[in-house]
Amino acid sequence: MSARTAAATRVTQEKWTSVRTAVSDCGERFAALIESTPDPSVSATGHWSVAETAAHVTGIAWNYTVLGSAAAGPLPIPEVRRHMPTATVDNIHAGLNPTQLRAYRERDPARLAARLRSSVREMLTRTADEDPGGTVEWLGGSRLPLAGVFAHLMNELHIHGRDIACGTGAPWRIPDDEAGLFFELFLVEIIRNGTGVLLHDDRPVRRGSIAVEFRSAHTVPVTFVLDTGVFRAEEPSGRADVRIRFRPAALNLMLFHRTSVTRTALSGAVVASGRRPWLLPAFLREIRMP
Repeated sequence: MSARTAAATRVTQEKWTSVRTAVSDCGERFAALIESTPDPSVSATGHWSVAETAAHVTGIAWNYTVLGSAAAGPLPIPEVRRHMPTATVDNIHAGLNPTQLRAYRERDPARLAARLRSSVREMLTRTADEDPGGTVEWLGGSRLPLAGVFAHLMNELHIHGRDIACGTGAPWRIPDDEAGLFFELFLVEIIRNGTGVLLHDDRPVRRGSIAVEFRSAHTVPVTFVLDTGVFRAEEPSGRADVRIRFRPAALNLMLFHRTSVTRTALSGAVVASGRRPWLLPAFLREIRMP
């Protein structure tokens, strides 16, 4: 560890309450969206229909009912368990995701909406007395606090709700304050607690250090440091190679490849500056999302 101060946890009681409320509210919006879709067979993504996209998100929520002190129990969709230890952002679309969709065959919008609502209620009930900062093992041997798992589901609802809305012409919004919770409770915390093999790939490890400072109106400033293949989160020191000012919803859409880096930058929603901004592409190649 360098002499810089490691970033303090972002898991506070206030954010735990906020992310639970966001999952509840966004889960209901998502359920209403899929119920109102006239034709669930239309495309939502390049690979999935509306029904398949809804089943993907609903399956995640259903498996997330086994959380916290219940984390060692059997998953409602147990077929995905064997893929979890070796999942990476590069193999998830060929392994875990299709396995889940084959195992969970429900495609009726009304039944998917009912299952989603039930799973969200169960998540909230089962974790009401849990420690939001207590960590659980997630994909690829990474570790997340319980609040970070909630933030992941919230982001799945955000991103795939947008996919469905774009495919059907329905309205959809991703609030920046909720998207900021994903940044703080998922991204910062998975880097703090360990990414396991989640970001591993076959490329040679880049030598040297890249420090990127992130600031927004909805998040506490933080610096991510990539040092010879290892990430860590630190408090800003004023010596970052790249400084990023961002709107959380825009950053998330860019990271998950819904908008291009160029389009996002031209909109002014994500602005890069600093003493070595040309290092940002190398950094983003490593902190990539599926």
